[in-house]
Amino acid sequence: MSLTQLRDRGASASTPRVTADVLLQKKRAGQPITALTAYDFPTARLVDEAGIDLVLVGDSVGMAVLGYENTLPVTMEEMLHHTRAVSRGVRRALLVADMPYGSYQASVEDGIRNAVRFVKEAGAQAVKIEGGRKHVDLIARLADAEVLVVGHIGLTPQSVHRMGGYRVQGKSAEAMDALCADAQALEAAGAIAIVLEGIPRELATVITARSGVPTIGIGAGPDCDGQILVFHDLFNLTFSAPAKFSRRYADGAEFFSRAIEQYRDDVAGRSFPSDAESYHLPREVQLPREVQAESDAEEPHLCKA
Repeated sequence: MSLTQLRDRGASASTPRVTADVLLQKKRAGQPITALTAYDFPTARLVDEAGIDLVLVGDSVGMAVLGYENTLPVTMEEMLHHTRAVSRGVRRALLVADMPYGSYQASVEDGIRNAVRFVKEAGAQAVKIEGGRKHVDLIARLADAEVLVVGHIGLTPQSVHRMGGYRVQGKSAEAMDALCADAQALEAAGAIAIVLEGIPRELATVITARSGVPTIGIGAGPDCDGQILVFHDLFNLTFSAPAKFSRRYADGAEFFSRAIEQYRDDVAGRSFPSDAESYHLPREVQLPREVQAESDAEEPHLCKA
């Protein structure tokens, strides 16, 4: 189905919804899974209508939209706010919300309570949790509570301080073994998919082959079951150097800048708005004589207090 057809149909209820089972079927059939982030209603509509399988409201909203230095300051309320907006624009894709830093690290009970809020209050179908084996108890409890969980291992941005920056993970034999064990533990605990970020292609290939659930890569090479990128990275809408794995598909920054500058010039040059872009009185309605007289004066005051 073309993008135009999807828009014409408005991604109606008759459009099949992507579910966890659909992602699993795609893995088994060797069909790549497509995923993108979205943080608001307009981009959610565009991403969903383009036929993307999974939409993630990532805590990367902190850097892409809110101007934070990293993802750590992002709060539950901010994530709920953006997830609600995205949920209004998604009709087909599986909608996943990131659990922000501090929303699940303190206790399993905190994690359950906050994850349920994403589903109950914001319309998410699943939540994403960073970290491996240390969170299997939470993931298992969430599965019991009917909350779907996407795992996330490798380069986990919420661990930026421990990792000493955004560095590729899994480059030693010990680290590779640990990540393989993490992936197996997440699957056993009930995760429906696992994001592999910032790890060598060769390791991602092994984890993907061994995993019974889909793997979704970001900076993990082409052999994962699917790929995800940050929406703003696709369109050069970030103000930092792109990561090695980010491919720019269009220069949105230049496009918007040119349009904004043209608008500025049109307003400054009084060419916007034009007469055609203005509202007019009906033909049968005339300005009162006193108003017409004032409009012809040097300093017109058409409306009196």
